[in-house]
Amino acid sequence: MKRSIYGAIITLMLLCATRVQAATQPADSLVIRFANKTRLVIYAPDKAGIQALSNYDLNKIVREMSAQLDSIPEGKSVMERDGDQYLKDTVLVVTKTRNGVKIVLGSTKSDTTRQDTVGRESNKDREYRNAKRRDRRDGNRLTYGFSIGLDNYITQSNLSAYPENSYDLRPLGSRYFALSAGWRPTLIRGNRASLKLYYGVEVAWQNFMFDGNNVADKTASGVTFLDAGRELQKSKMTVATISVPFVPRITFYNRQNRQPWHIGVGVYGTYRLDSYRKIKEADGSKDRQHSNFNLNDFRYGVIADVGIAGTGGMSVFVKYDLSPLFKTNLGPDLRAISFGISF
Repeated sequence: MKRSIYGAIITLMLLCATRVQAATQPADSLVIRFANKTRLVIYAPDKAGIQALSNYDLNKIVREMSAQLDSIPEGKSVMERDGDQYLKDTVLVVTKTRNGVKIVLGSTKSDTTRQDTVGRESNKDREYRNAKRRDRRDGNRLTYGFSIGLDNYITQSNLSAYPENSYDLRPLGSRYFALSAGWRPTLIRGNRASLKLYYGVEVAWQNFMFDGNNVADKTASGVTFLDAGRELQKSKMTVATISVPFVPRITFYNRQNRQPWHIGVGVYGTYRLDSYRKIKEADGSKDRQHSNFNLNDFRYGVIADVGIAGTGGMSVFVKYDLSPLFKTNLGPDLRAISFGISF
């Protein structure tokens, strides 16, 4: 009897304390009724606390509580746990798709997922930054080059005073050499191709080696190409020039931002630094005579070059003079042409 009275008093005190606490601290509650007359009551200070329950793994809570109850004797039981240990695990799944990269944010215990797609735009932004860095590096760097090839000329008009057989050339003996330095700033930037402008300075030597025993000489009426009257090992006319090229180039890149090849067409202007003829006699003795040979001091022309893929910067070039090699009426009407390989 006394136990019943004490139990009633304790129950009344608990009810009073609960009502006082509810009156002083308003709270929200969540009551879930199950078929076996079991109720799950959750108290929270506000609605946000109820909504925060989605961050916890309720299945894990029930499983652990059930396991604990199996080891406790029959009767009422009270168990307390730190709720942080029941937070759901977060899973981040990154998948590469045709349209870009798909990021799935979800849980290992739930089917609810959030999907964010990082599309092609972000890839383009990254490629553009790489291209900008690549073009800035190439444009600010002074590049050096060496060119080797062959020289020849094309007769623009036939003059009776200069028959073609008098200045015929040895094709493989007429060699071209040049040293160059220049820059390649970017005009229009692209991820896979860029428009650049190559400009710089080039010093070149054009060697026109005559076929047979003809020798170049300067007279008051113009240059002549007369037979020496003896056997010669070689006879040539060399023209040393300095030129300034301006060549717009379309440069193509692969996915690693390497330069497989390029194509460019531009113009150049040339100034004659020196010219001389060189004769090598049959006995090996040599004779060199410097003269302008009525050559034009200033010349200009067009140039084209194509980069060769997989060669580390090697390209094929062709240069063609639009202005005559000799002064008007003082030599044959010729246009010089040079072609070869640049490194």
